[in-house]
Amino acid sequence: MKEYKVINWKMGLTRNNEKLEDTLNQHAREGWVLKHMAENSTRIVFEREKNR
Repeated sequence: MKEYKVINWKMGLTRNNEKLEDTLNQHAREGWVLKHMAENSTRIVFEREKNR
């Protein structure tokens, strides 16, 4: 069974790419896989196995 997590990306004025990369890497370490990232939206959807 899968579980999903949706986060709202908060863009700042500086270092957006670095902050986004840190966020993606943090979730990857927790077992989350990027499922969807809308081009014109601030929402990011992650997926992982619920029973890991």
